[in-house]
Amino acid sequence: MTNSEFEKLADAALKGLPPFFREKLSNIVVTVRAAPAPAQVRRFGRGLMGLYEGVPLLNRGTGYSGMMPDKITLFRKNIEAVGGNEAGIMGEVRHVVMHEIAHHFGTTDAELRRKGLY
Repeated sequence: MTNSEFEKLADAALKGLPPFFREKLSNIVVTVRAAPAPAQVRRFGRGLMGLYEGVPLLNRGTGYSGMMPDKITLFRKNIEAVGGNEAGIMGEVRHVVMHEIAHHFGTTDAELRRKGLY
């Protein structure tokens, strides 16, 4: 699958979010890379499928102005390896997008685990 085809899956996942969440997204971009960079692998592990980088909405105060957008990066090859076929890949893309958006809203990995969502 090409990055362009994969980006369409990511776009569909974003459009498929409930309106309540979609409307609350603020100053965020979603990108696709083939694989994590070596530094990301060292920090998060070889199987990293997505990464949120930015300032969660809960942490934005009056000083949050003129900031670069938060970034969600999807790692295509890792998601493809887990997803297998097209339907599985789409499901993994949806899952990873929702997981990373949870971070945008201020939810930690520990909270996601506690709630059985990770």
